[in-house]
Amino acid sequence: MSKKIQETPETGLDSVNDSLTAMTQKVQDNKKIIMVCSLVVIAIAAIVLAYVYFFRNPGVQKQNDRIGAADLQLAQGNDSTAMVQYMALADEGSYDAANRAALQSAILLYQDGKYEDALKYVEKYSVKDEIIGAGAKSLKGDCLVNLDRLDEAVNAFKDAISTSNANPAYTPFFMMKLARVYAAQGKHNEEAGLYEEIVRDYPLYGQAHNIDVEKLLDRARLQAAK
Repeated sequence: MSKKIQETPETGLDSVNDSLTAMTQKVQDNKKIIMVCSLVVIAIAAIVLAYVYFFRNPGVQKQNDRIGAADLQLAQGNDSTAMVQYMALADEGSYDAANRAALQSAILLYQDGKYEDALKYVEKYSVKDEIIGAGAKSLKGDCLVNLDRLDEAVNAFKDAISTSNANPAYTPFFMMKLARVYAAQGKHNEEAGLYEEIVRDYPLYGQAHNIDVEKLLDRARLQAAK
């Protein structure tokens, strides 16, 4: 009759040793993972730094130099030369200088009566500041008015009003522009509503600019009542 081989039960010390071995292995595995992650982070940081110092910064400086040259031409009264330089930078660049060049291009093109081209460049401009940004939105509205695209102009002037953030010097100015578009569209109720807002919220605007806003309001109400 064969004897059964009796298994020796694992002692408490053996169990502890096994646990420590397993923990040690996990620590080693975690170290490898941490090391790999650290190397990936270092590699990404190196790529970012290389981009900033070897590509972005020289690119920014080059575009700053280009817009500086265009600004100089403009200051010397060479508007046509400046416009060409601004347009080239706006088309080719991708940094802040190119963004400002787009707005400068739009302004000069608008002054030259080239409203379609001015619209193209003002739409390239990305708003960075509430006042300049609001002015850019207003310029877009002016271009659209001159192109007889009044519905789009309404939206542009509304954007200008919103972007100007209730600035007492600029917001009522954009509201006046929008009111004139409404008048041209025969929407005299909307026109009157804007004049009412100006009288109520910006009571000093009319006096400061020698504009009788209340007279304009009365006229718009009469037109609306017809």
